[in-house]
Amino acid sequence: MDSYVSPLCERYAGRQMKYIFSPDFKFSTWRKLWIALAEAEKELGIPISDAQISQLKAHIYDIDYDFAKAREKEVRHDVMAHVLTYGEICPEAKPIIHLGATSCYVGDNTDVIQMKEGLIQIKKSLVTCIDSVCKFAEQYKNLATLGYTHFQAAQPTTLGKRAALWLQDLVIDLETLDFELSRLKLLGCKGTTGTAASFVELFGGDTEKVKALDSAIANKMGFSGSIPVSGQTYSRKQDYNVISVLCGIAQSAAKFSNDIRLLSHLKEVEEPFESKQIGSSAMAYKRNPMRSERIASLARYVMCDTLNPAITAATQWFERTLDDSANRRIAIPEAFLAVDAILALYNNIISGLTVYPKIIARHLNAELPFMATENILMYCVTEKGGDRQVLHEAIRTHSVAAAKVVKQEGGDNDLLARILADATFGLSKEELDGLLDVNAFTGMAEKQVEEYLKSTVRPLLDANADFIGEGGEINV
Repeated sequence: MDSYVSPLCERYAGRQMKYIFSPDFKFSTWRKLWIALAEAEKELGIPISDAQISQLKAHIYDIDYDFAKAREKEVRHDVMAHVLTYGEICPEAKPIIHLGATSCYVGDNTDVIQMKEGLIQIKKSLVTCIDSVCKFAEQYKNLATLGYTHFQAAQPTTLGKRAALWLQDLVIDLETLDFELSRLKLLGCKGTTGTAASFVELFGGDTEKVKALDSAIANKMGFSGSIPVSGQTYSRKQDYNVISVLCGIAQSAAKFSNDIRLLSHLKEVEEPFESKQIGSSAMAYKRNPMRSERIASLARYVMCDTLNPAITAATQWFERTLDDSANRRIAIPEAFLAVDAILALYNNIISGLTVYPKIIARHLNAELPFMATENILMYCVTEKGGDRQVLHEAIRTHSVAAAKVVKQEGGDNDLLARILADATFGLSKEELDGLLDVNAFTGMAEKQVEEYLKSTVRPLLDANADFIGEGGEINV
């Protein structure tokens, strides 16, 4: 191949998301908007015939891209090139196409429609991920595992509780997505500087008809309304708010992927690995967490991409400036394509994650003796009548010695054997084993998972059952 192809399309994003941001979707939506404009103008008294509208409707999808490209080369204006292309195939309707409108009528409104459809597609993938993580959290809600703070051993938790942390991030993302989706509005038909002056002229000064036109177009395009005021464009803060939803999902996915990468290093979990998959071209034994790494990589792109609409919103001059156009053509679709890929990877990993309980137990048992010392101390004081200060010093001495064996000699942690052999504690093996019940160290972890799934996640999944799907296909 002799030309650049975006990796987001070639390697990562799914078919439906690529279609939403495709030329076919974009330019057929332009034509639907021109039809909505013509229909609404006709309904409000402008002399447009049924035959003209029927002709427009008959040619929504047969777009002559070569003709449009040639016209754009002549006129240096993409919207006018497509007005001419549509008019060429709809000669009767040609005089009324784009009547009273400015370029942003089709450009901005289509952008909003694409973002709406994109968010709906993202919602499907997000809800599917939430469902998958919910199942994982339920399955492993009571599997004790070593907790980490600063990636240093800390109090035990359960694998299901850790998954609940991933899950909660996704739930927050879904709430944010639903909010932004609910308030997404079209530009409508506001004219060249947002005053609708051309439409006021078209309707002979009847401003009520102008308002009715704006409302009718929004309804025809599936929106409850359009933004109340604008320049030539809608406020670019709307773009920023939408891309921020995607940024939030990227953050959640990156945190998940980093946890999986660390756990893979510990050999406690392993992401899906195909039977003929090669982990390294040099090291045949390698099983790198490449899908998690790809999430982290794409998420970084999305988080950086969020800066684009922020700067665009901040630098629009007065009623409009065109320095947004080229940037938005790239920044908005690619954020959606990347998050589409991220969520497909997320669902693939969590649905096919292999968990190794024996390795988890080994790591937990290696640290549990140190964590159990406080319980041992309390028991020996309250049940055995020991001296707290004497016992504390004995534990400190044995802990230092045991740590030396582990760190300097590479041996096993023998702290418990030292305590059992020390008459100061007066413990039997049965008593010591009782103090080492791992469930005593995980606190409310299992119960927290159960309550969170019951009170928050399952009701949310029930309310969004129609959005749960297959989870998307990954290509590489």
